[in-house]
Amino acid sequence: MTLTVAPARGLRGEICVPGDKSISHRAVMLGSLAQGETAATNFLPGEDCLATVRCFRALGVEIEGPDKDAVRIRGRGPEALTEAPDVLDAGNSGTTMRLMLGILAGQPFFSVLTGDASLRRRPMGRVTGPLREMGATILGRDDANLAPIAVTGGRLLGLSYRLPVASAQLKSALLLAGLFADGPTEITEPVATRDHTERMLNAFGARVARRGRVVTVFPFPDLGGREIRIPGDISSAAFFIVAALITPESDLVLKDVGVNPTRTGLLDVLAGMGARISVSRPRETGGEPVADIRVRSSALRGTVIEGALIPRLVDEIPVLAVAAAYADGETVIRDAAELRVKESDRLAATRNELSGLGADVRETPDGLVIQGLRRLTGGECDSHGDHRIAMAAAVAGLAASGVTIIRDSGCIDVSFPGFARALNSLRLE
Repeated sequence: MTLTVAPARGLRGEICVPGDKSISHRAVMLGSLAQGETAATNFLPGEDCLATVRCFRALGVEIEGPDKDAVRIRGRGPEALTEAPDVLDAGNSGTTMRLMLGILAGQPFFSVLTGDASLRRRPMGRVTGPLREMGATILGRDDANLAPIAVTGGRLLGLSYRLPVASAQLKSALLLAGLFADGPTEITEPVATRDHTERMLNAFGARVARRGRVVTVFPFPDLGGREIRIPGDISSAAFFIVAALITPESDLVLKDVGVNPTRTGLLDVLAGMGARISVSRPRETGGEPVADIRVRSSALRGTVIEGALIPRLVDEIPVLAVAAAYADGETVIRDAAELRVKESDRLAATRNELSGLGADVRETPDGLVIQGLRRLTGGECDSHGDHRIAMAAAVAGLAASGVTIIRDSGCIDVSFPGFARALNSLRLE
């Protein structure tokens, strides 16, 4: 499948982006462990989240939907999960695999997790290592660093663990395993990462405490099903935010977007670059902060993105690189080596595709250096099988001088089904 993007004068109107991918995963997982029904609306029916649904169905959980944007999970408590009759397939979803490893480590049965070719190349040792310390038996390729991975779980030991890297997926896997441990599990983060797991655990009735950079979960909570309205995904909104900034006559409002402070590094960086962005109607839904975001075309300037900012915008770096290509001056991105082990090597892929469109981008071991204000020319791009690279290339093409064609664009459905349709509905010709 290919996506063709012609230059646009700007974007105008209002849009609601799909539900947050991270929160959609967690709603299914915790709803499956809870007692009673969980109804999640604005659920993201993308391929990654559907992989999570399929895995829990295979473990004996009754899940209805997704019907449009709603899913119902009829949980019977954590002890009701049963051994799957076949291998559990996480598809392309690292979130599914890593968080499920934490849950399966606490189950008294045997499971095997695998994924597609891309996921089977992605490292899992940071998760399987501490889960082994907690008492799970875990086997797999490269000493359980690569899938397929087999887990025999059971009663776990509480753990005090200092994360070697800032990783919300690693933190979440250990917190979920800690629900089944014989005592508290304490996780120390090098810097704060997204806290959706902690917020949702609290909402379902678990006891989770935070003291500075230390998060502690207490075992054997009485989780109860609940209704959840999932906010719009700020990582999906990011593509429209940058598209509106770099096209000349834009005035766009994104409704009901999640603005969890562990996820809003994008807004902070763009504001520092001179973006005209305003946030209105702040409120909470399901324990998560939500707001409307207005974006108008802006003259941007280069910046430095590094350090504690990176975990707050790690998924947005490819599209931030697009903004940097249209900004005045140099933008430097550092401390982002984690992007090399995503769905693609996102640093190499971003450099390759933006360079192919005429941008001045240099790759470093842990980031990118972009010299801005060169008019991009359009051309052919490859998605590298990565939804965020495909959408970033589409945004770059909106302000280019010619047509941009993105090959293998079907991967966009992982996080944003209907992306091209939404983009076309807002564009000024």
